[in-house]
Amino acid sequence: MATQSDSSPRRPASPAAEKVALRVIKKYPNRRLYDTDTSTYITLAEIKRLVMASEPVVVRDAKTGEDLTRSILLQIILDEEAAGVPMFSEAVLANLIRFYGHAMQGYMGSFLEGQLQMFTDWQSRVGDQGQGLTPEKWSQFMQWQSPMAQNVLTSMLTPSSNVMGQMQENIQKQMQKNTEQMLGVFGFKA
Repeated sequence: MATQSDSSPRRPASPAAEKVALRVIKKYPNRRLYDTDTSTYITLAEIKRLVMASEPVVVRDAKTGEDLTRSILLQIILDEEAAGVPMFSEAVLANLIRFYGHAMQGYMGSFLEGQLQMFTDWQSRVGDQGQGLTPEKWSQFMQWQSPMAQNVLTSMLTPSSNVMGQMQENIQKQMQKNTEQMLGVFGFKA
């Protein structure tokens, strides 16, 4: 398996060009992944390293040019979930599945994205202090905290059920209003 050489030129010198430059990976029918930046074949583990390093990556089908990035990222998540300590419980996964086809499906992605961004921002503020923080050390840290501090930290990391409730309530009100208006057009009252 070839890996990337540190001496190979990778990016344009301009900072503006670096912001929009994507690392293009081509996926061939034989399931091999080819990094067009380094002209080498790479693995899912190497794509994971690029993602972990915040490198913008796009995966395209070598024949059709179809964007396969989401499916590759989902495959990496699936591999991670199967390999070690899973991040998502069965209950979380079941709830995610339940949102498909639900009225709130369109909001769930942006809601989760916002929550993850908030967590990432918080993690950045913690900075170097959290570099050696493993899940086990985090668990120990949480055990040492007073119940009040645990509640504060947990509330920072847990999506607000109030926000979700408000979103659902607003959607229901809007749906009821739309139904009343539609029935009104036909001369019915709700």
